[in-house]
Amino acid sequence: MELKNLKINGKEYSVPNDMTILEACRHVGVYIPTLCWLKDINEIGACRICVVEVKGARSLVASCVYPVSELRPDSEIFTNSPAVIESRKTTLQLILSNHERRCLSCVRSGSCELQTLCNEYGVEDEGKFDGANNTYEIDATATHMVRNNNKCILCRRCSAVCSKIQSVAVIGPNERGFKTHIGCAFEADLGDVACVSCGQCINVCPTGALTERDDTDKVFAALNDPSKHVIVQTAPSIRVALGEEFGMPIGSIVTGKMVAALKRLGFDGVFDTNFSADLTIMEEANEFVERFTKKENLPLITSCSPGWIKYCEHYHPDMIPNLSTCKSPQGMFGASAKTYYAEKMGIDPKDIVVVSVMPCTAKKFEAERVDHSAVKGLPDIDVAITTRELARMIKKCGIMFTALPDEQFDKPFGLGSGAGTIFGATGGVMEAALRTAAIKYLGVELPSIELNQVRGVDGIKEAEFNLGGTVVRVAVASGLANANKLLKMVKSGEKTYDFIEIMACPGGCVNGGGQPIQPASVRNFVDLRAVRAAALYEDDRQLPVRLSHENEDIKAIYDEYFGKPGSHRAHEVLHTGYTVRSRY
Repeated sequence: MELKNLKINGKEYSVPNDMTILEACRHVGVYIPTLCWLKDINEIGACRICVVEVKGARSLVASCVYPVSELRPDSEIFTNSPAVIESRKTTLQLILSNHERRCLSCVRSGSCELQTLCNEYGVEDEGKFDGANNTYEIDATATHMVRNNNKCILCRRCSAVCSKIQSVAVIGPNERGFKTHIGCAFEADLGDVACVSCGQCINVCPTGALTERDDTDKVFAALNDPSKHVIVQTAPSIRVALGEEFGMPIGSIVTGKMVAALKRLGFDGVFDTNFSADLTIMEEANEFVERFTKKENLPLITSCSPGWIKYCEHYHPDMIPNLSTCKSPQGMFGASAKTYYAEKMGIDPKDIVVVSVMPCTAKKFEAERVDHSAVKGLPDIDVAITTRELARMIKKCGIMFTALPDEQFDKPFGLGSGAGTIFGATGGVMEAALRTAAIKYLGVELPSIELNQVRGVDGIKEAEFNLGGTVVRVAVASGLANANKLLKMVKSGEKTYDFIEIMACPGGCVNGGGQPIQPASVRNFVDLRAVRAAALYEDDRQLPVRLSHENEDIKAIYDEYFGKPGSHRAHEVLHTGYTVRSRY
């Protein structure tokens, strides 16, 4: 690797020649603030917060887009000179002059990157640039999120992610000059465009301009209603992300404390979505073997990611016959709760409130898909909240999360298998399904139940598995731009697969749109996907049961209620259908 010798703040360093000034400074332990920069996604040098002084340059330069390879051999960089600090402060004052400053009531107060920088640089609440403001109506038309352009700083992170990472591109800059704002084409509302509800734009927004729709009041209302039996399920990836909301290291496994917190909130039953992930595998593995044997509607494509499903309905409706008819684990849990659990507990389904804690804002949209509910007239899921919303509930109720003891999930939907746990990582659904399909349905002993070929955070992964002389060709995609690329290769005949897993969010559910928001200073230099996924795989290794079909609770629900995977009752309760949706 070619190195470049630099002097930064008076000290000499050697740094890789392919870095920008910002990356080089970070490499040697010098932090430069940013607002618009997202590595490999939004490198436009627009906000000018990252400016530094370069000896010999005519003016301050944007460090996020200035390659060190273009610096002269005798260049010196100053990241904290009086001119640099004054420039950053002035830029913050200009941004703040046109910003809705209702920080006390903003959901991002304390995690807002603009607020943090204003505190660090001593920017007063009212500055010398205050004047005329643009005023925008709040857009709450989407099922999953709220847009408040009065808090937007035009960093364009959201539109870059929507276009480059998700291949949806339903938002972008409208108009010019002082009237520039982020919006949809022809100023359409978010609820009227082909948004897939993935929430990736929320995750990268530095302020409170984009937030998830808060449904915590609905949960509190249900908990305070004595006529309701309120139960909650928690998705696999919540256990490796929730701790971040309470200052714990990224990737901390907090399953026991999470359960304890939910019980203290007052839920009548605290259950594990890993259980219904196992249920999904039983149905999906059976479905795959049936289709693979008959060579019908292949490749089979997984249906666990509601953002992907909505994307498929909008952008690839011709692939709907290839989708698995299995409901997602969230949907299967709710359906089982309103049928099997209601009968077992002797409770009228209309008195059961099912709350889901999900890493995904698209789960809010999925919860409102009632066409194939298990009980006619009742939704499978009553309220879906994100990891962030659960954290707010815990804090509001004064529960000291880090001081809680570890407690266990309740029965009959107790702890799921390790196969259910890895659903939260890209490739996890594929791995879990192949574990059960090979052993239970094809009678093949796998050399290892850890299928490393489909692990990792690469956007597209391919593998072939020899299952007792039968070759199964699989592919895994995460991030909808990668999904789009993969499907185009399948349609053109360039690639042929038997089984495909697609997750809407890059890296899978661990990086879902409802997960704890990390600032760009972390997101740009720490692979959140890999760290959280590694924790899920560690959780899988620690669990006593690692195969879905060996879960005793799964065996019980089939013995007592469904009979066998793919049965008539299983199809009525656990399977679903899809809708062709217009893009415009």
